[in-house]
Amino acid sequence: MSLIDERQDFSDVADVFLLHGSMQSPAFLDGRLCALLALRDVNAEAWLDEVCQSLGVEQPRDQASAERLLGWRRQTVEALSASDLDYTPLLPDELFSLGEQAQGLKEWTLGFIEVVDEVADNELRERWSQALREAIDDLQALGRIDADIDDSPENENDLFALTEHARMAAMLLYTEQHPGMPQVEQTDAPVH
Repeated sequence: MSLIDERQDFSDVADVFLLHGSMQSPAFLDGRLCALLALRDVNAEAWLDEVCQSLGVEQPRDQASAERLLGWRRQTVEALSASDLDYTPLLPDELFSLGEQAQGLKEWTLGFIEVVDEVADNELRERWSQALREAIDDLQALGRIDADIDDSPENENDLFALTEHARMAAMLLYTEQHPGMPQVEQTDAPVH
C-alpha cells in the first residue's frame, strides 16, 4: 500500500513539513484545504502547489513526501463527502499539551476563514442557510481565542466542544456547497 492510501495524522504531515525545513503547523493549511475543497473543489495538483508554496519549495523533496501530502488531500475529500459525516480537522492530538491543541485549532480556523473570505462573495453567502452563516460567524470569533490554556479537565472539555463546533461548520459548508454529497438521508419511497 502506498503512502497516498494510508491514513495521515497531524504528526505525519508535520514530519513532512520538517523534512522541508518548515516548523509551521499543518493545522493552518488543513483549514485552508477544507474550505478550498468545499468552495472550489481544489484538485490534487493545485493542492500540492499550495503546500509547496507555503513550505517555500518548488516541489516535494521526494516521492514519499508527495504521496503523504496527496494522501492528506484524499482523506479530507473522502471524509467530507462520506455519508457517516466523520470529517475531523487535522489538529495536534493528545500527545500535545492543551495549549498546543488550542493553538492548532486557532490556526485551523484562521486558514479556513481566510479561504472563506477570499472565495465567498456576498451573493454566495446570501444563498447559505442561517445555520451556516452563524457557524461561519462563530468561527470568526474562534480564530481569536486565547490558546494559552492550562491542562485541566474543564479546558479539555471546552476545547473538545470548540473543535466539534469547527468540525460541524466545515461539514455544513461542504454539504451546502455539494448538495447530495454526502447523501445522509435515505428515502423510503416505493419502487415502481
